[in-house]
Amino acid sequence: MKVFKFGGASVKNADAVRNVASILNAYKHEKLLLIVSAMGKTTNHLETVTEGFFFDHPNKKEALNNTLNFHINICRELFGMENEVSKEIRKEFLAIPDIIAKHKDAGFDTVYDQVVSLGEWASTKIVSSYLNHANLPTLWIDAVDCIKTDNIYREATVNWPTTEQQISKTILPLFHKYDFIMTQGFTGQTDEGMITTLGREGSDYSAAIFSYCLNVDELTVWKDVEGILNADPRKFKNVSKLERISYKEAIEMTYYGAKVIHPKTIKPLQNKNIPLRVKSFISPHDDGTIISGLSEENYPPIVVLESEQTLLHISTRDFSFVAEHHLSKLFALFAEHRIKVNMMRNTAISFTVCVTHRTERLKNLIQKLDEEFTVDKNEDLELITVRYYNIEIIEKLKQGKIVLMEERIKNTLQMVVKEISVPERI
Repeated sequence: MKVFKFGGASVKNADAVRNVASILNAYKHEKLLLIVSAMGKTTNHLETVTEGFFFDHPNKKEALNNTLNFHINICRELFGMENEVSKEIRKEFLAIPDIIAKHKDAGFDTVYDQVVSLGEWASTKIVSSYLNHANLPTLWIDAVDCIKTDNIYREATVNWPTTEQQISKTILPLFHKYDFIMTQGFTGQTDEGMITTLGREGSDYSAAIFSYCLNVDELTVWKDVEGILNADPRKFKNVSKLERISYKEAIEMTYYGAKVIHPKTIKPLQNKNIPLRVKSFISPHDDGTIISGLSEENYPPIVVLESEQTLLHISTRDFSFVAEHHLSKLFALFAEHRIKVNMMRNTAISFTVCVTHRTERLKNLIQKLDEEFTVDKNEDLELITVRYYNIEIIEKLKQGKIVLMEERIKNTLQMVVKEISVPERI
């Protein structure tokens, strides 16, 4: 038994869905659990819809109609007409305003999960229907019946004992009748029956959860790249594929912001020694990259860029030393406001942190910090992390940039940088 996860790019339109069916045709005698993400940029579009109706933006109905029509048009291209799936999608999407109104008092994050999770629901409904249409019998099941979580909306924590029990009870018996079973990524459910999401790009994590609970032979994540590369090919030339990496290196890469897989994906797999293969849905016959307990001993420089970074310079008001009790209070506030520290440094009377810019969360954090500290911020920055760095790569990365903070430890260098703005010639 294996788990296949197909991301948004692999099902972004009707041709992409047909390509998924073509890939799966080569595996039609295997037992596969299929995890599928929302189509293309649907998550972004549903975020816009949620914000529109929650905050009463003027373009809210247009945003909803555009997102609905995107899915309906894909159904028409795949099936030649509207079918039961497209009717079901229309019904659910048109109910979004009522869903938001019903849960508005519970707060934006709660509403977000009830609405944005519809992206994965619609995607899996369409893809599973098409696979059946293409003579690849596939059973759709609802992920919320399997993955149980707490009620921290948008970043829910999995209840592992209950989830493992639910997945074994729900899915294993179905493989006696079906070779392909499909469900959503990204979503779970509280004990009270409310839908939760597992964090942005959380479908990879969903695939790892199912892999762990089903004790599968391998998890394959299908992407639009040939495997795991040592840098983002959209930003760098001459990138190279890593044939094999260790669980440890994969965790390091995702911790520092690499977008290849969700940061939480590796731990469940490593716990049961389940290999993770990253393959290309464009070139499905290529081997891709394998992540396992075995790895290459020597890696090339691996570069991770994180944009939308902000430096917070936090100082004591009375010029007293930043002591342990200050740091304890600061980290408690970071945790309370769900802000991850990407890099930090302290001096005698100040503490500087690099964080990903999240407007509302930072605003609330700074208001709280202002009660006791002086806070200055520097926005629109970039965090560059280089694993297995050398002098040549560092100098290239510094070109055209001002380095505001830098730290080097064994095998890893991090720099917070700002682009140098060159004045126009007069």
